[in-house]
Amino acid sequence: MPMTHPLCRLRVLALAVLMIVASLAMLSRVHAEEMPGRLEVQAEAELQVVPDRATLNARLWEYTPAIARRKDTVNDPDALREARDRLEVRAAELIRTMEEAGLAREAIHAGSLDVQPEHLPGERYEKGERESLVRTRLERPILLELDDLERLPVVLDALTAARVDALDGVSYDLADRDAATDEALVKALGKARRKASLMAKTLGIDLGEVMAVSETRSPIFQPRTMAMSADARESLPQAEYRPGTITIEAGVSVSWAIDIAPSVRR
Repeated sequence: MPMTHPLCRLRVLALAVLMIVASLAMLSRVHAEEMPGRLEVQAEAELQVVPDRATLNARLWEYTPAIARRKDTVNDPDALREARDRLEVRAAELIRTMEEAGLAREAIHAGSLDVQPEHLPGERYEKGERESLVRTRLERPILLELDDLERLPVVLDALTAARVDALDGVSYDLADRDAATDEALVKALGKARRKASLMAKTLGIDLGEVMAVSETRSPIFQPRTMAMSADARESLPQAEYRPGTITIEAGVSVSWAIDIAPSVRR
């Protein structure tokens, strides 16, 4: 029968397909035997760090006399100047008080002057109309940086003695944030290694080299803030000055090559 017969061509084509399939199956088995197994572990770690620095935000303000608001109402320049002078005197006294409490001049930052109108309830006039009153508020923020937390009670007491109008709280921080976040990441990697070793030991397999590693949660540092209202600052107990700790979390995913026995592969 000639080889050009359609049936012969089909037989040859089928035989060729069978040989290709057999070759691919053999290559797959060889590839599976040569490729190492893979053990992937995810781990998260939490680090508690005691802060070593603090930032305090205080505010001083003064008011101009309240006047009836009308369409032609304008700010009294003399009243504005007097309020500003009073505010500047108080700010200078506060800075001197902070320096006497042990703060360096470069650790004391006086912010820009903020001027805002304030509307107050008015009084009833003879014609039975109620007209609102307006006054101007002049405010200056004072930011204090403290590198020695042992002096925090002294500084807070000095702020109270200086009669600041608002103390927005204490924000605790770290001088070296990078070192703390690095430590949290190392802790997460160590935890991943311990988990992988435990799993490998339990399953009777050997860990090989690291195949891949990635962060599932980058270490995030967030300063801790202790709120402090103006009404409560005078009665604040000494224990409340303690900074507590700052929490830093980190997460990783690590993959190891492992040696899987032939019986396990099958």
